[in-house]
Order: sequence, then structure tokens, then C-alpha cells
Amino acid sequence: MQQIIVDLSISPDEWIKLYQGVASDVHTTARDGRSVRFPARILSRFYLQDGIRGSFRILFDDQGKFQSVERLP
Repeated sequence: MQQIIVDLSISPDEWIKLYQGVASDVHTTARDGRSVRFPARILSRFYLQDGIRGSFRILFDDQGKFQSVERLP
């Protein structure tokens, strides 16, 4: 199992574009400097009125398949 930690700030307007499929992936830089891309849908349960904000740990297997995501305190 591998992990990346990302710090995100996605506004409600940006989220609507992701949710409607105008753009389906989130592109960002992990804390360790890696450029990462993952499906926006994995963040759906973290959406609030002000968008998606915070730090998240994304776990994936050795083949790069998504396993889980959690918000960090």
C-alpha cells in the first residue's frame, strides 16, 4: 500500500465543473513534490458549502489503483 498527502482548496465553482464532468480529474502536487492526478469523484463526501478544503491522505495499491481517501486533522 502506498499513500500521498495533498493539500486542497477547491472552490464551489471549480467543484461544479468537476462534478458536471467539464473536468473529471483533480491535478495537484503532493506534499512530497510529486505531481498527481486522481478522479474528483473520490472527494465527493468531503464537499461543503465553501467547496473542498483541507489535507487528505489518498491510499492506493502497488498497481496505482485507488483504495481510500481520508481528511487529515
